[in-house]
Amino acid sequence: MSDKKPAASGNSTGGGGGSGGGGGGGDNKEKRRKESILDLSKYLEKTIRVKFAGGREAAGVLKGYDPLLNLVLDNTIEFLRDPDDYKLADDTRHLGLVVCRGTSVVLICPQDGMESIQNPFIAQEG
Repeated sequence: MSDKKPAASGNSTGGGGGSGGGGGGGDNKEKRRKESILDLSKYLEKTIRVKFAGGREAAGVLKGYDPLLNLVLDNTIEFLRDPDDYKLADDTRHLGLVVCRGTSVVLICPQDGMESIQNPFIAQEG
């Protein structure tokens, strides 16, 4: 009788009994993959305009993207800002092929149909 170990001592080693629940949650996340809000496939090979955190703006032909919204733009032009009041200046800079990091992208819009209009909320003199 002294040769037998208590059954409780065999189950207590390792402490892994409670950690199994965490592994099951990982499988659940793989099944429910998050879909991207934007369908950028319709903008492939078309000119888009991108605004970045920090105020920079660029336009270029969308060559590729990934689920994290990292973008590859070709024939990219950066629209420079006036350093005093941060408004867009008429100056541009040609950048060529650019990889845009998705975490800094704030806005993506097609360049076609984009035009500047007067601000209707500013009181007109007259």
